[in-house]
Amino acid sequence: MRSLQVFLALVTAVLVAAALAGPAQAQAAPRVLAVEFANDVNPVSANFAIDQIERANEGGYSAVVILLDTPGGLAESMRKIVEAELASSIPVIVYVSPDGARAASAGVWIGQAADVLAMAPQTNIGSSTPVSVEGGNIPRDLRRKVVNDAAASLRALAEEHGRNGDWAEAAVREASNLTAAQALEQNVIDVIAAGLPALLDDVDGTTTVPKGFVLETAGADVTTAEMSLWQRVLDTIIDPNIIVLLMSLGVLAITVELFNPGLVFPAAFGAIALIVGLFGLQVLPFSWAGILLIVVAFGFFVAEAFVVSHGALALAGAIAFVFGALMLFDPAGDAYQVSLPVAIAIGVAFAAFAGFAVAKALAARRRPPTTGSDELVGAVGVVRRALEPDGLVFVHGELWRARAVGGGPVAEEATVRVERLADGLVLEVVPLPAGVREALPDGTPGKVPA
Repeated sequence: MRSLQVFLALVTAVLVAAALAGPAQAQAAPRVLAVEFANDVNPVSANFAIDQIERANEGGYSAVVILLDTPGGLAESMRKIVEAELASSIPVIVYVSPDGARAASAGVWIGQAADVLAMAPQTNIGSSTPVSVEGGNIPRDLRRKVVNDAAASLRALAEEHGRNGDWAEAAVREASNLTAAQALEQNVIDVIAAGLPALLDDVDGTTTVPKGFVLETAGADVTTAEMSLWQRVLDTIIDPNIIVLLMSLGVLAITVELFNPGLVFPAAFGAIALIVGLFGLQVLPFSWAGILLIVVAFGFFVAEAFVVSHGALALAGAIAFVFGALMLFDPAGDAYQVSLPVAIAIGVAFAAFAGFAVAKALAARRRPPTTGSDELVGAVGVVRRALEPDGLVFVHGELWRARAVGGGPVAEEATVRVERLADGLVLEVVPLPAGVREALPDGTPGKVPA
C-alpha cells in the first residue's frame, strides 16, 4: 500500500511539472531575423541577403525581415535574391525603412517577391522601367521585348502574392512611383508601420498568399544582421572608379619595377593592387571593348619610351584610356560607371608620367658618359713618375700606367690630358701648357677638350 502511495505521488509530480512547462513553452517569444539592406543590388549585397535568408531558415527563426533601402542595381543579382525569397520555407517580410528610404528599380522586384511587403510612412516605391547599359532609353525594337518581359515578370510576382498587378506593370512601362500611403491604398503593399516592433505586432496572425504562412511575430525577439567588415570592404572595392584606379596603379607600379629591378616595393604594391582590381572586375559585368582600349592605352604609354613621337603616343594613350574606362562597365548599367573626371585624371596622369620618363631618358642619353674608357678620355691628370715614354699618371683619384704620345719625355708634376685608353690599361696622354691645372676649380684635375 505504501509503495502505491509513493508511485501515485511521483506520477502527480510529473503531471504537475508537465502542466507548468507547457504554458512556459507557449509563452516563449518568437525569433525574427532583421537583415539590414541599405545598399544597391550587386553581387556582394545579393550574397549577403541570400546567406541571411538561408540562416533564418536553418536557425529556426519565425520569420526574416529585409529592411530595404535601395536605388536598384544589377538584374542578375536581383533575380538571385528573388529566387531565395520564393524558395524560403519561413515567411519573408520586406520592410522599406527607415523614413526617407526607397525601393526603386530592382528593389520593387525584391519587395513584390516577399510574403509581406510593408513600408514606413515616409518612403516610396516604384520606377522600374528598364534602361540601357548607358542609362538611357533602349532602342525601340529591343525595348519592346525587354519591357514586355520585365512587366510580365513583375505583374506575376504581384498577383501571385495578392497585390495590384496593374500597378506593377505600370511601374515597368511608365516608371510609376508611389508614396507609402498611395501604395497601401492601391493594394501595392500590405501594411504601413512606423517601426519594426509595430510592424511585427501588426502582421501577427496574418495568413500569407500564396504560401499560406500564419505569422507569429508579436513581441518577437529580433536579431539584427549586418554586413561584416570584409563584406563591406568587398562592397567598396566593386566601385568602378576604385577598380580602374587600383588596376592603373598596379600596372604603373609593376612597370616601374620592370625598369628598375630590385626596388621590390613597387612590384609588391603593384601585384596587390592589380589582383584586388581584377577581383572587382570579375564581380561586375564588363565590356571587352573597354578592356582592349585600356590595354592599347598602356601599350602606347610604353611605346612612348622607345619611339620618338614627340608626345603623340602618350596623347593617344590618354585618349584610349579615357574611352576604355568609360566603356569598361557599360554592361553593368548606369549605376556602375567610371566617372568622367576620374577617367580623365588617370589618363592625364599616365600621359604625364610617360612624358616625364621619356624626358629623363633623353636627358640621360645626351649626358656624357661617366664610366668606362669614354669617361677617361679628355680627363686631366698629373704625372707622378716621369714619362720616358712610360710612367705613372694620377687621374680621377687613381694612379694609372701612362705613355706619352710622341715618345716624351714628360716631367713629374706636369699636367697631361688623356687621349685614349690603350691595350693593357695604359693611358696615352699628351702634355698640356703650364697654367691649365691652375685654371681648373681648386686646381684639381678635370676634363678639357682636345
